[in-house]
Amino acid sequence: MSKKGFIIAVFALLGVAQVQAQVTFKPGIQIGLNFSKIQNANLSTKTDFYLGAFGALKLSKFYTLQPELVYSRQGGKGKVDGFYYEQVSPFEINTVYEERDADISLQYLSFVTINKFNLYMNFYILVGPCFDILVGNDFKIDENKDFNANVSKGEDIDFGIIGGVGFSLPKGISLEARIKKGTRDVFDDNTGSANVNSNLVYQIGATYIFGLN
Repeated sequence: MSKKGFIIAVFALLGVAQVQAQVTFKPGIQIGLNFSKIQNANLSTKTDFYLGAFGALKLSKFYTLQPELVYSRQGGKGKVDGFYYEQVSPFEINTVYEERDADISLQYLSFVTINKFNLYMNFYILVGPCFDILVGNDFKIDENKDFNANVSKGEDIDFGIIGGVGFSLPKGISLEARIKKGTRDVFDDNTGSANVNSNLVYQIGATYIFGLN
């Protein structure tokens, strides 16, 4: 090998070694609050929680690929329309239409692929897709007088996107604020409307990465 070829090989090996030194993988956990809303429905924001685990694959000083598995409780609270039948005489029944209080809980197992970009100082931004599977639902509605609510569960899966910002603290702790936007019809108001009742969730939480000093 010529002297020039030897120098090129040495620099190539040094470059590979430097890249390998930058690549690390660390497991982590996350927990936080959900402020969720079902869009295009007569429901207000519902407060609940999320928790999960992830693996942080740091590929460079500026970029980390972070797959996540998250349990997320979402939904909405408010009024729902419905009706009940009222016997006004032995031969007459009236249909009474009214609104009732409702507390809708949708529980998801969420598969997320986060792309984390480290910015100035300890700040970072994150963005990525999510795929949610409905693992539980609870429709708490005032149903006295055999009330028939005009609502039901929508689709069992949801596709969405997550974006947010974070700040890294010492010893592997970070604080994050995220927005999660779904695309599927997760809630059916049984009105025949073409509107999509999709998930919108604001998240505030913390993460902890094991093995960081």
